[in-house]
Amino acid sequence: MDGKHIHLKYKICVSGAAETGHCAPDALEKAKILGEEIAKNNAVLVNGATTGFPMWAAIGAKEAGGFTIGLSPASSEKEHIEAYKLPVDYMDIIIYTGFGYSGRNLLLTRTADAVIVGCGRWGTINEFTIALEDGKPIGVLDGAGGSTDVIKEIIEKSARGPGNIVYDSDPKRLVEKVLELVKKEKIIKV
Repeated sequence: MDGKHIHLKYKICVSGAAETGHCAPDALEKAKILGEEIAKNNAVLVNGATTGFPMWAAIGAKEAGGFTIGLSPASSEKEHIEAYKLPVDYMDIIIYTGFGYSGRNLLLTRTADAVIVGCGRWGTINEFTIALEDGKPIGVLDGAGGSTDVIKEIIEKSARGPGNIVYDSDPKRLVEKVLELVKKEKIIKV
């Protein structure tokens, strides 16, 4: 090595519901903007290799020329498609964890430099709490519906401090805020 710092691309996880019937009416549009903004900021979008909100964000990232990585609960592409009924669309790479949903969620959040939470359900809350416990930078898309409607209450009632969380209803501003948190976390003091 020549002593120069090599900067790797930031990996931003987009967490949200695969089934989106309870999401806000503009959740599709906002998810795509999240993905687009992640790509425009030269970051990699990471998700659970699933449908719904995470896939919408991947569509936005791919349409903006970005790179996407999915972590699947399945142990193979065959199991991913046939048993879990999950897509392979809009993913540049899918990592087949073989750990089911809860194991995948742990690896997914640990893989990322930050987690952005959109409209979600139980799995999204699980990913949120793992990231929170790990002290990861977290962005919450206010007004997206589902789990985003209860996150502030969870933080308040947990009585453990505010966490490393930023909130915004504008997906572009949210990505900017999350990347600011990531850059602060990544500063290496010599």
